[in-house]
Amino acid sequence: MKKIFSFVFLFLVFSCTKNDQTPQSTDPFTIANFELDGRAISYRYTNASTTPTFTLYFSEPVDRQSAEAGLVWSNNTGNIPANFSFSHKDSVVSVTPASPLNYWSTSYLTVSTELLSASKKPFSSAFFIKIITQINLAPKFTTISDEELLTLTQQKTFQYFYEFAHPASGMARERNTSGNTVTTGGTGFGIMAILVGIERSFITRQQGVQQINKIVTFLEKADRFHGAWSHWVDGNTGKVIPFSTKDNGGDLVETSFLVQGLLTARQYLAPTDTVGNNLIKRINKLWEAVEWDWYRKNNEQVLYWHWSPNFNWDMNFPLYGYFEQQITYVLAAASPTHSIPKSVYNNGYGKNGSIKTGNLHYGIKLPLGTPSPLFWVQYSYLGLDPHFSDEYANYWEQNVNATKINYLYCVANPKKYPNYGESCWGLTSSDNQVGYNAHSPSNDLGVITPTAALSSFPYTPAESMKALKFFYYTMGDRLWGTYGFYDAFNISEAWMANSYLAIDQGPIVVMIENHRTGLLWNLFMSAPEIQSVKTKLSFTP
Repeated sequence: MKKIFSFVFLFLVFSCTKNDQTPQSTDPFTIANFELDGRAISYRYTNASTTPTFTLYFSEPVDRQSAEAGLVWSNNTGNIPANFSFSHKDSVVSVTPASPLNYWSTSYLTVSTELLSASKKPFSSAFFIKIITQINLAPKFTTISDEELLTLTQQKTFQYFYEFAHPASGMARERNTSGNTVTTGGTGFGIMAILVGIERSFITRQQGVQQINKIVTFLEKADRFHGAWSHWVDGNTGKVIPFSTKDNGGDLVETSFLVQGLLTARQYLAPTDTVGNNLIKRINKLWEAVEWDWYRKNNEQVLYWHWSPNFNWDMNFPLYGYFEQQITYVLAAASPTHSIPKSVYNNGYGKNGSIKTGNLHYGIKLPLGTPSPLFWVQYSYLGLDPHFSDEYANYWEQNVNATKINYLYCVANPKKYPNYGESCWGLTSSDNQVGYNAHSPSNDLGVITPTAALSSFPYTPAESMKALKFFYYTMGDRLWGTYGFYDAFNISEAWMANSYLAIDQGPIVVMIENHRTGLLWNLFMSAPEIQSVKTKLSFTP
């Protein structure tokens, strides 16, 4: 009886002990939620503070000893020391960098499988979160007057076309990394910038005339295709450098930007100056050799952008409608030797009236086109004063309204990019963090391009001045370099270009001057051919 009692007792004790054990959970160790400074779950946080707190909510308590290896804050130079705190029975972990992060920097918080639960289960699936801190809003430079800031911006940017000009040709390099590749359109803008440099006493008149003489001498020997230059040229040899496989011949639009600059310089040069007088004749010869009518492709009622001796018209880009090329049609109609009739302007550029749109954007009427990259209202109008109308639009209204729409889009900031607003705006074609793109309200990648707002000074002087101050004082030496403002930046990606592009730098110098004095508009519009073409194309003031 005693043995039986003992057996029953041991059985009960064993059974109770076994039944009291809690079975180990088979559920995975996961995360339920996380946040940065109270901001909702995201795998990418922008505009974060420099002392952020990352809070993670796990499905069960965390093994504290594994936190340092399993929750790692890092940047591109290595791991960032962090502090950890635990709450809710260790199922909630907060991670904070041990010292403040740099402004406008990128770091990452990685949650790896080295993180264990209190029951020693590894975290189920590793992931990382990207954190981009806010910019430092403190001024980076000493405050100067608005007029001094405009002059400083022009002077620094001008040096791209003088100090950094190709040494053999005097032409503008395509960009600051282009070596011997020079650009025809950008050089046209650069010639106009040289005139500003003379007038603003950045260089002497003699230095400016000598630089223009060097450019003209080079253009006289450079490859031409029925009078038109190619987009890119070798600055040493004058030989064409293909812009793309079949784009190895004449580029009529880039040629028109170049001729706009040449005619502006011709009007500036003094006939009484021996060198100047020689240059006037030589510029006329270059201008009169452009066979604008050839680019009608067998007398079609439209101009074509490209022609190649190897590929003929294969590029097949007729210049229909409104974009950057009104100056091309104006110069083609103005040519004293190879002119086009008004019917080509009407059918090609004007699309026989269908060019007109007149839609409202942010309550503002846009007579032509849709909200576009801002170079559309700048390149043609560096010399061509937009205070005129034709059958399709009032171009001052068109350009002002297009610029205001671009500005108001950035202020509205529908994509919620950090710092977009009244002082940080301007979308146009430029470099970006992955290449090059035509940024606009319909193609907004978070990239602000200084030339967009700064070359809009004639159209939006108050808004452009706010942008200039933001670029100079707030973005500071991160954006301001040897030749003025770098090409573009993206605050949401902590990205800054290290590039300068001729076609972006030139309009800054020229359009600020047109805003201040109207210099380039007055010179170009004084050309007798341009005065005559206003009547031919039915332009009215």
